Amino acid sequence: MKTLIVYDTEYGCTKKVSEKMKDTLGDEVTFVNLKKLPNPELNIFDRIIIGGSSHAGKIHKRVKEFCYRNLSELKDKELGLFICCTEEGEAAHRQFVDAYPEELRFVAKSTAIFKGSFDFGSLNYFERLIAGNVAHKKRAFLKYDFEAVQRFSRRMDRVFNPFLFLA
Repeated sequence: MKTLIVYDTEYGCTKKVSEKMKDTLGDEVTFVNLKKLPNPELNIFDRIIIGGSSHAGKIHKRVKEFCYRNLSELKDKELGLFICCTEEGEAAHRQFVDAYPEELRFVAKSTAIFKGSFDFGSLNYFERLIAGNVAHKKRAFLKYDFEAVQRFSRRMDRVFNPFLFLA
């Protein structure tokens, strides 16, 4: 199955998570960074996975714009949605809900909120200031949960067979 993973990333967390999905999804995976290619061709793919990182409680604008611009075509695809964020619980759930249109969340085969990373070394002065004051982060942390990424990918890779329910 031809799979497109569309993402936007600021510091590389979402890219690492996206690349890890390929381990489960196989060889027919194409990656598109929306920063470099904002309008990828969608009709040649059977499955589309969309991901982005959350900063200051919001997903990248390019991800939201991509979703709304391609809403009707995305609803007809096998769809996966995820975010990478440093929040947990209800705050992370609110960020996910805000990130994607309800129509896409409703039809998505798999959704996930992955733990993000926070590397002070990659931030400029103002970003470090905001991270310390607003996000209450004082030091770097890496919280990649690649087992969760594989669970998401396995759900995407499952074949739905309605006749299994009749057995």
